[in-house]
Amino acid sequence: MNSNEITMYEPIPILRIFDEKKALEFYVDFLEFKVDWKHNFEENTPLYMQISSGKCIIHLSEHYGDAAPGSSIRIAVNNIKTLHEKLLSKNYKYTRPGLEETPWNTLEITVGDPFYNRIIFYQNKFE
Repeated sequence: MNSNEITMYEPIPILRIFDEKKALEFYVDFLEFKVDWKHNFEENTPLYMQISSGKCIIHLSEHYGDAAPGSSIRIAVNNIKTLHEKLLSKNYKYTRPGLEETPWNTLEITVGDPFYNRIIFYQNKFE
């Protein structure tokens, strides 16, 4: 590898949250991400944390200015039909996501978190 060559890696999205308890209920209990770490500069300051599922990493932040509520991210998955069944089986009070076939040849599940962010799980139809 050339020492002047630049390599880019997978991005890590930052999503704005406002309530740790609601964030954990949605991302950990419902979507089954795990908390990798949490950080506060000191007691009673905004939370910043990393969650992950497999190779998917997301940062969640209570810090003003880190991200705007209402963001959207797309996450590629395999076995999207199994994911859909699993999410529906949880009977989560706030969402019953559908499975959509798109004109651009994907199957997609869209869920909204408690902070107006949209997470779109997708699988190419020809995988």
